[in-house]
Amino acid sequence: MPSTLADIKESLDDHLGKKIMLTAQAGRKKKTERKGILADTYHSVFVVELDQDENAFERVSYSYTDVLTQSVEIEFIEEENWQFA
Repeated sequence: MPSTLADIKESLDDHLGKKIMLTAQAGRKKKTERKGILADTYHSVFVVELDQDENAFERVSYSYTDVLTQSVEIEFIEEENWQFA
């Protein structure tokens, strides 16, 4: 992943509408994985539309700082590897 906030935003802008896997820190030793589609990027946050069968809510947003500090890891998923239930 890029090393500045502007680079992270630019990289995500290039992948709008693509499928991604997010791994986010949920506590001291807990991580949550979520699949979704990168819906929007804004000045300081990005929004992911989540799969409703796997998650209790429709959307989640994270800041670019979360990606920079590695609190959130992003993996872009190729179409043939996608399993959106």
